[in-house]
Amino acid sequence: MNDLLNAVLLGVVEGLTEFLPVSSTAHLLIVERMLGLAGDKWEAFTIVIQLGAILAVVAGYWSKFVQVLTGLPHSRDAQRFAAAVVVAVIPSIIVGALLIKKINAVLLNPELALPVIAVTMTLGGILILFLERIAPKPRYLDGDRLPLPKALQVGLCQVLAILPGVSRSAATILGGEFLGIERAAIAHFTFYLAVPTMLGATTLQLYKKWALLSASDLSTIAVGFVVSFIVAYGVVKTFIAFLSRYGLKPFGWYRIGLGAVLFIALLVNR
Repeated sequence: MNDLLNAVLLGVVEGLTEFLPVSSTAHLLIVERMLGLAGDKWEAFTIVIQLGAILAVVAGYWSKFVQVLTGLPHSRDAQRFAAAVVVAVIPSIIVGALLIKKINAVLLNPELALPVIAVTMTLGGILILFLERIAPKPRYLDGDRLPLPKALQVGLCQVLAILPGVSRSAATILGGEFLGIERAAIAHFTFYLAVPTMLGATTLQLYKKWALLSASDLSTIAVGFVVSFIVAYGVVKTFIAFLSRYGLKPFGWYRIGLGAVLFIALLVNR
């Protein structure tokens, strides 16, 4: 029963934070530490429930993905869109392949992970508040029609999310705004980009960790997967409206507050 409750909590955390600019990796790690969940089993579990969040994007943008896939043979718009997504995901593939072992070494080291996350969480919040104020007037208003050079620049911004606590959404949305892309447009493109980026990374990690799970874990996995999907779907459907109205500043203040709490906790537990 405890495992099922833990699965629900982790599913909620994953679904809620995966597409918000607050770092799902950081939040999952923090919650796992709070719940005392250690070991390979829960590490593999958090990888699986990411697939639920990915599926939520596919469900939320189902008509768009079908339109692009069916239009690839003959539609220049579909071909341009697919090319932009592919170009944007390439930097993360290259850098991720080179650095994944070092990043995992940080995340799996209790003495390094939380201090690194406290720093990146706080600095990320400060950058959000600062860069939102000086972001240029948007010149690119359609996330479905980004020029390839601009898509590549967004992809380079996404590379920053490899650092624990940075957040893929924060890096791409904030970077996109600074590159002159309208806020809602870059948010849409961020969702599109999430599917191949997360699917590739999650599949690779799951391939390495699958043996750590057993048949007795299926019910726990199913619960976490479904909860992650439902919560993430709600975020996908509501985030852009929230972002268009309030911007990234609320998330900036949240990150700074969480970073402060982490620093205090680290000092108390020294």
